[in-house]
Amino acid sequence: MSKRTPLIVANWKMNKTTVEAVLLMQDILNRLNPGEMDSHEVVVCPPFIDLKQVATVIEYDRSEVRLGAQDVHWRPDGAYTGAISVRMLAAVGCRFCIVGHSERRQMFREGDQEVAWKLEALLDGGIAPILCVGEPAEVRERGRRAAEDFVLQQVKAALSTVDTALAAKLAVAYEPIWSIGTGAAATPEDAQRMAAAIRDCLRQLFGDVAERLRILYGGSLNVGNVAMFAPQPDLDGGLIGGASLDAQAFSQMVQLWRDQ
Repeated sequence: MSKRTPLIVANWKMNKTTVEAVLLMQDILNRLNPGEMDSHEVVVCPPFIDLKQVATVIEYDRSEVRLGAQDVHWRPDGAYTGAISVRMLAAVGCRFCIVGHSERRQMFREGDQEVAWKLEALLDGGIAPILCVGEPAEVRERGRRAAEDFVLQQVKAALSTVDTALAAKLAVAYEPIWSIGTGAAATPEDAQRMAAAIRDCLRQLFGDVAERLRILYGGSLNVGNVAMFAPQPDLDGGLIGGASLDAQAFSQMVQLWRDQ
């Protein structure tokens, strides 16, 4: 495994009312061994409406778990009904924010330019972006090279104008679209090959800083397969969706990644 600190991110998506979110967060904290925070960084990304209450639970527990958001708008304020700005996220204690998730790209028609604007706004506002990239099934079916070309184009589109000094804060999550929520994860070897290609691209953009950037895998990660991804040299953690809604499963996955 690399010397980069593993980053384990829970993406709750559009799940949990405020009361349910508080109970889930309390359950997760009760199950996580505080000593695990010495070797891991754990981030929980609830829906916007739950952020403040989840932050309160984390603060009360004096936990090292970080708070993250699932999306953001690139403007600091204005007439953008339903949107949330970087400074709003910072005000409730967010340290991380997911950008470019495949569900945002597909369902909400977000393009590369919007993703780049969001990412730069987060970096400027002191919040670490988790940039999601990944190929759909029809691209993967054309072969590994086509999949790599697709993913690296997303990486370059989002990061080509980012200052190297700021780039050290970001993470990249490889989430093959065909595996999200399907139960069909990529093989650890395929995920490693893509992560290595992403890191090579990051070296071209940021030089030696790329060695410090964390690359995550996301896509049907669960208790049964997470231990196979953890030893891969260019994978530095996981972006966990459905399994993060189960406190026992999520805490086990944190433990399993640490033990590899």
